[in-house]
Amino acid sequence: MTKRFRLFIIVLLLAVSGWFLYPTASWYFFTSADRKELASSSREQIRDYAQKQAKAKLEELKVLYTKDTKSALPADVDFLLPLVKRNYEVAKMAVPSTWTVGDVFKAYTTEADFLYGLEEHYRKNITELKDEKGRILQLGLDLSGGMSVVIKADLDALEKKKGTTLDKTDRDDAVTRAIEVLKSRIDTFGVSEPVIKRESGGDRIFIELPGDVDPERVNSFLRGKGSLSLNIVDDEATAAVNQWIAANPSSINDKNQVEGIPQEILGAGLELRTYFKKDRFGIDQFVNRQVIKVEDKYFLDGLSITQATVERDSISNQPTVNFVLDSKGADHFFKMTQENVGKTMAVVLDDKIRAGARISEAIPGGSVRVTGFDAKDANDLKTTLKTGAMPVNLIVQSYTNIGATLGQDAITSGINSMLWGLILVVVFMFAYYKGTGVNATIALLINMFIVVAVLGVFNMTLTLTGIAGLVLTVGLTVDANVIVFERIKEEYWAGKSPATAIEIGFKRAFWTIMDSHVTAIIAALFLSLLAKGAVQGFAVTLAIGLVSSLFTSLFVSRLIFDFETDVLKTKKISIAWRKI
Repeated sequence: MTKRFRLFIIVLLLAVSGWFLYPTASWYFFTSADRKELASSSREQIRDYAQKQAKAKLEELKVLYTKDTKSALPADVDFLLPLVKRNYEVAKMAVPSTWTVGDVFKAYTTEADFLYGLEEHYRKNITELKDEKGRILQLGLDLSGGMSVVIKADLDALEKKKGTTLDKTDRDDAVTRAIEVLKSRIDTFGVSEPVIKRESGGDRIFIELPGDVDPERVNSFLRGKGSLSLNIVDDEATAAVNQWIAANPSSINDKNQVEGIPQEILGAGLELRTYFKKDRFGIDQFVNRQVIKVEDKYFLDGLSITQATVERDSISNQPTVNFVLDSKGADHFFKMTQENVGKTMAVVLDDKIRAGARISEAIPGGSVRVTGFDAKDANDLKTTLKTGAMPVNLIVQSYTNIGATLGQDAITSGINSMLWGLILVVVFMFAYYKGTGVNATIALLINMFIVVAVLGVFNMTLTLTGIAGLVLTVGLTVDANVIVFERIKEEYWAGKSPATAIEIGFKRAFWTIMDSHVTAIIAALFLSLLAKGAVQGFAVTLAIGLVSSLFTSLFVSRLIFDFETDVLKTKKISIAWRKI
């Protein structure tokens, strides 16, 4: 492998790492506190913010329009120009060279269209900010605080569902299994380190989540029961029920639920469900109400799903969730679709209809594809289904923002100690290995850069134990450099040329470094798989650091040495104070 190609690999890796690390740097150093707060807004708050900002901006433009239609268009609304130009082209109007307020108003036929364009800008602005937040390195509960959630297991509803009284063992088992499902859903990457504990002997569960958490996303994992079913819609019963609701509008309560439907109207084996679709703000909007059949013959439960993946439709580019059914489920699904050709199949998630499709023919094979979800909801649905159905309904009782478990002074002291340790290591390498210490310092900085970038791209959470893993990585990286440098020094002092000493030094140090790193990586991987919480976070960070350390110690350091001897034509190696 030539030096030029090795340099290309290093530069490419640094560029990719910089690309991954940019959102984290931008978030923590260049994003204002107000915008960070906006990124944590709920969907309703985003809608209210976008509408408020749009109305205020429209009023400003109206004032300018009233004063002088030829007023120059303010720079802060330049975002309107692409859509305005498109409207001009559709209307076949001449596009002006300089835009005025009057020109922009001409592009819209109604005030509602103008307001919609403004709202879309502010909505996308916050949505992009939320997406950026999802790609950053989070700080853990001990460093930056997070969210505390109190939820209650609805054991009374479980008793009603089973039709029997639960004894203490059954109640404990239901809560314990609910906690296990929650751990599987929340602790995705292993370094988020959630704290999940149960009230002693009770039915409440306390959860502490690190970082600036989106309450809506948390709520979807906590309350999502993972109960997805495919049901056939009864069109006749749907029409009859909707006629009754129209004649009895008072039957709809403040939660948009229907109460008091006579059994003869609804019919046995049928249940009323509400069909919701998300609007552009991601908020559930009522579409209609449909009656579904819940008999075994016309019902397929999500428990038959063995795999769930999210893909993009090749034509519409919309997210689709693909399910693979087990053999029993596949046979049942084939018979269900075969007997209901021409009817509608409803996709029911946690008692809400999320999508529907007309059955045009029997569907064999056990592969089901459903649409009607945006990208985030599709991935959340996949996660919810893959981690299993919740054994008991959970009621969220409170959300509370909590401060860092470590005081600011303790956090500052910990970060300062890490920085001083890093500085002292660099000083030692310079003092002991003279000019070659530059080599070790460059390798060490590149290693840290890569590790932090990897943590950031996977949206991992950095805690105090993670910092401990980084500190240990620094030590192991320097240790690998020391092994190489000592081997090179021995050969150089034996009278060999710089190039020969470097070649032999790396060859002799290779297996020693490889052995120590591989065994440490194996130990870290086992820790990450078997441990939980703080130990798992430490292990994952250490494993990433060790892999990166191998690369920088054997690849980056070697290239720096080769550059000195082959390009700079160095006659001596500045590796010790001893003169030869």
